[in-house]
Amino acid sequence: MESYSRRWFLGAGATTLVSAAGLTACGSGGGSGGSGGTITAMVYGDDAVKVQVKSADRFNASAAARKTKGKVTLQKVPGAEYPAKLRTAMGSPNAPDVFYNWGGGSIKAYQEAGQLVDLTATIKSDPVLRDGFLPSVLASGSLDGKMYGIPMRGMQPVILFYNKSLFAEHKLRPPTSWDQLLDNNAKLKKAGITPIALGGADIWPELMWLEYLVDRIGGPEVFDRIRNGSASDWGDPAVLKAAETVKQLIDDGAFGDGFSSVAYTNGGAPAVFAKGKAAMHLMGSWEYSTQLGKFPDFAEKDLGWCAFPKFDGGAGDIRNVVGNPTNYWSVNARTSDKDAAVAFLRDSASEAYTKDLIANGDVPTTTIAEKMLDSSPSPLFAKFQYQMVRSAPAFTLSWDQAVDPDLSQPMLTEVNKLFVGKSSPSRFVSALQGLK
Repeated sequence: MESYSRRWFLGAGATTLVSAAGLTACGSGGGSGGSGGTITAMVYGDDAVKVQVKSADRFNASAAARKTKGKVTLQKVPGAEYPAKLRTAMGSPNAPDVFYNWGGGSIKAYQEAGQLVDLTATIKSDPVLRDGFLPSVLASGSLDGKMYGIPMRGMQPVILFYNKSLFAEHKLRPPTSWDQLLDNNAKLKKAGITPIALGGADIWPELMWLEYLVDRIGGPEVFDRIRNGSASDWGDPAVLKAAETVKQLIDDGAFGDGFSSVAYTNGGAPAVFAKGKAAMHLMGSWEYSTQLGKFPDFAEKDLGWCAFPKFDGGAGDIRNVVGNPTNYWSVNARTSDKDAAVAFLRDSASEAYTKDLIANGDVPTTTIAEKMLDSSPSPLFAKFQYQMVRSAPAFTLSWDQAVDPDLSQPMLTEVNKLFVGKSSPSRFVSALQGLK
């Protein structure tokens, strides 16, 4: 299934994307390939790129194109080659005018090098862009309070999935509070069932627990300070409390004994969950399509989903979401035709674009999407996702994509040490504070 391989690329590939961006960020030469009224848009060339192909064709035939005298040409780059090719292109005279990215750390080096158009004023003054997307997703395309991205693909929030049959059998309810989760865990363990599936061999599934716990304990402001500040911000008490809470879960057997040898990417964790060996699974929204592809009977009959529970006494709102808000279009500061580029970006908020995303199995981040989700391949789940993100006061980007790319892998290493018992919560915090 592409669903989980895509998550791997979002984490690992986005890091590769800018690990050397600073080396080539300044470039030389004049405009960025916008001669003759043509602007170039570099995009990740997977199966979903057909949505962007139709968008470019639609724009090129539109009144907006005639008014701006602009035309869009897509540069489709195969997935495995995209990070390196974008990095190289952004340091050359032939850099794209518009390019696909993951927000957060994936564009930070370009922002610091002055290579991005600050879209804040443009978005705020344009009702189509300002009101066309869910606020939490639009805000996630920002760095240091300035907007650099226009949402252009589907949302991927992290969701707590559960086995409806096991919950019914043991008279459990989807947890809305942390105490409820712990009570469910105790009852499941007594029945000989591992409470929570975890693909610890991949590490990034472990990160999801810390992301949500820091949010629920301290609120989204904690990680926002970390990603926009310095490593010392890891010293916030909410980070230590989250690490201590994770250790308690591990010591209590919530993830079972062998979670560190179970992977998500080879289908191990989804199988443990689908076969009833574990009752819950915290995972990105792509878990639904993974289960539908591998265990369709389970997906259609027994797969349930809910929000991550509130932490008792914590400052975070239960409506807050973590995960991958979406992918974004950003505009190169060296574009020869900003007006045409922005006019093209406006199509991403259109009804036609939204319909194309839904037909592709995505849940769009446009404000008009909800009324159109009945045509989704999985309407109930699509509507749950959409309503979850629509009502979210904050949508925190996955830490491994939000932090400086040079810090992402060292951070994941420390996360893994915590989960496998090679580090204590206090040493975990100290190690993160020492990242450079």
